[in-house]
Parts: sequence; structure tokens; C-alpha cells
Amino acid sequence: MSRTSGLKTGGETITVSGKGYDTRKGIYVAFCKDNGPGKPPSPCGGGADKTGSTGASHWISDNPPSYGKGLARPYGSGGTFSVTVRVSAKLSGTVDCAKTTCAVVTRADHTRAADRTQDVRVPVSFDEGTPVAIWAGGAGVAAVVAVGAALLVLRRRRASGRATRSGPPAVSESAQ
Repeated sequence: MSRTSGLKTGGETITVSGKGYDTRKGIYVAFCKDNGPGKPPSPCGGGADKTGSTGASHWISDNPPSYGKGLARPYGSGGTFSVTVRVSAKLSGTVDCAKTTCAVVTRADHTRAADRTQDVRVPVSFDEGTPVAIWAGGAGVAAVVAVGAALLVLRRRRASGRATRSGPPAVSESAQ
């Protein structure tokens, strides 16, 4: 990620890529209010995107229920994906991401809503924001968020469960 702070309050489109996800579990990729480690991020921008066309969130699944065929995108080889997500400071009428922590996230889809193993959070701030921490959950998960030219890569080590980071050194890191 070229930056995690100073994003335009009016909105930007970012590219989010991941690898090492468990393809037996569907995920959502979205921009949401971050409620902290171990808690599902919510609400998310765009709500439930039943058409798959808003760009606010994406459903990735190799085995969606019948109603999700054509709506969910399949994983790439090795549990990979790449999508674009629109983010802005006004997440909803009640959530202002310029004043509260919001993040680009992956989380298990509605078929496994309580499953936190696919969680990865990359908090961001808008305009004159302050540095943010990075949280990741689950095993074998990695996510990349790009804004501009540089990338921040989050990887999960299967054995230790500790998130590792490579990329711009200005970003602080925290793992659950």
C-alpha cells in the first residue's frame, strides 16, 4: 500500500490482492468499520452487494450456494484473488472513517459468518490521518492493498500464526 493515511475523504479506488486463502471457505473483500481483533468488521461500505457491480465489496468463493453462482468470483490458483474496492471517509450515515478506525478487510462469507480464520484487516485513515496498525487473523492468509505505485503485502505463517509484513517501513504492525 503506497500509504495508509492521507487518503482522499471523497474517495479512492484501491486494488486488493490476496494469496494463500482456504478455497473451501468463501470470503468477502470490503471496506468496513474495524471493530477490533476477533470481532467481525461491520458495517461495510455498500452493504450486501447483491449484483456484484457496486465495487464496494466483492464475494470470492469456489463453492457458493446456487444463488451465488455468477455473483461470487472464484479464487485463482493457490487461493489468490485481485479486486478493486472503492473507499471513502463516509462509510455510512453514522460511520465517519475520518473519525473512527476503518479498514480494508477480508472475512469469511455469510456461509461461515462466525469463522475468523480468513480475517485480514488493513486499517486506513483519510486526509490528515495518523499512522495505523495492521491486524491479521487466521492461518495461511495473505493480502495486498495497493494505492498508487507501492504495495504492502501481508502474509500469514501457518505454524506461528504471526502476521509478517514487507513493504513501506512507515506502517506499524500488530498481530493477534
